[in-house]
Formats: sequence, structure tokens, C-alpha cells
Amino acid sequence: VPLQASGGGLVQAGGSLRLSCAAAGRTYSSTVMGWFRQAPGKEREFVAAIKWSGGSTTYADSVKGRFAISRDNAKNTVLLQMNSLKPDDTAVYYCAARYGEMVTTTTKYYGYWGQGTLVTVSS
Repeated sequence: VPLQASGGGLVQAGGSLRLSCAAAGRTYSSTVMGWFRQAPGKEREFVAAIKWSGGSTTYADSVKGRFAISRDNAKNTVLLQMNSLKPDDTAVYYCAARYGEMVTTTTKYYGYWGQGTLVTVSS
């Protein structure tokens, strides 16, 4: 599933951004879409995930209540609305996909990755 992420940029602390991930290939009902991020010098970490069928979601504790993941079935797109951004949210954000029912926060279970989009939050 080729993935194309977009929407990153520079924003002040407290601001909002919306990331978009377009899936060029076919998405099946058993597809799980996720967002991960990697800050300089740190490992890639889970942010949020959504099941294509049913829309159930999972979030990292660090973003609960501030970020919201959603999907647009007609456009084969997954969105990540990020509100109340903090400087610690600065990172390259990657969208990812896996075929399967399990919603996992582990990077190695996602077989498809987008190219990443940079989010910079200034204090």
C-alpha cells in the first residue's frame, strides 16, 4: 500500500495542525492505519492508530485528549488532527499500514510506511 503523508509544518506551542495520509493502494476491512513519530536522536514511537473497519482507535498516552485520528473511506485517507501542540511534539511524523485485525503500537508489525512529514512546534 503506497502511502503519502502531508500536512506538516511550523506552528507555535498551543496551535494545531492536521496531517493527512493518502493510501494509493487498496485498503481492506482488516487494514490498520497508524501514525508514528521520530524526534532527533530518539527512536520512532507510536502516536495513534485506527482500524479501517469500524473505526476503533488507539492513542499513545502522551497525545490522548489532544490528537484525534480519523479516516475518510471515500478518499482512502487517514487524518491526524493535532491540537494543543507542545514543543515535545516536534518530530518527523510517519503514517503506516498493516493488514490484519490487530491494532498494535509496535512499529515492526507495520509493513507499509509513508515518507514522513516534519512537524516543528516552537515555544
